[in-house]
Amino acid sequence: MTGIGSGELKKGIMSRGFSRICFLAGCFLLASLAAAAQDVIHALAATITSVDSASKTIGLTTDAGSEVTFRDFLDSHGKIILDKSFRADAAPADESKIVGEHAIVFYIGVGRLRAIIALRNIGPGPITTSAGKVVSFNKRDRWLSITNQSGEAESFQIASDTVVDTEMGALGGVDFKPAKGDAVRVKAAPIDGNMTALYIDTLLPN
Repeated sequence: MTGIGSGELKKGIMSRGFSRICFLAGCFLLASLAAAAQDVIHALAATITSVDSASKTIGLTTDAGSEVTFRDFLDSHGKIILDKSFRADAAPADESKIVGEHAIVFYIGVGRLRAIIALRNIGPGPITTSAGKVVSFNKRDRWLSITNQSGEAESFQIASDTVVDTEMGALGGVDFKPAKGDAVRVKAAPIDGNMTALYIDTLLPN
C-alpha cells in the first residue's frame, strides 16, 4: 500500500479548497445577477399562445415575431410593485391567462429566467404597429412623430398610461423623453379620435 506524501496531501486539499471557492463565487455571481435582473421590470407586446399550468409557463408570440416561453411568476403578488402609471389595468398573470389575447406583458429577469408578473389586455383592436425613427416630440402636447419604414409620417398621442420599454425598464408615458433619430416600434389604437400609443419599444437598433 502506497502512502500519500504530505506534499501531495496538501496539494489535494488546496485544490479542493480552490474548487469550492470557485463554485461558491459562481453561485454568488449568479444570485447577484438574478437579484439585479429582478429589480428591473420590462414590458413587451405579444399574443398569448399557450398556458401550461403544470410547468407554470406561458407561451407568447411577440410583435417582433419571436416565439418565447416565460415563467408564470405567481409568487410575485404584492412583492413586486408596478409603476403607478400602469397599475390600474395590469392584472396578475394568473388572473389574465387567456390564450389568443393581445397583451402588454410585464416581466422580470433575462433570457430563460424571464418571468411574467402581470398582463394588460389591449383587446382585439383595431390596433396598428409601426416601426420607424423619431422625427419630433412635442413635450407640451405629448405628440410623437415618426417616419416609418416605408418613409411615411405618422403621429401618436402619448398618454400617461402608455407603456414604454427602455434600457432602464418599463416607464409610463409621462417619463418618455425620446430624441430625434431614436428607433421605436409603436403599438397604437384610436382613442377619442386620436391614434394613441399603447406600447412603445425603444430597444431597437438605431
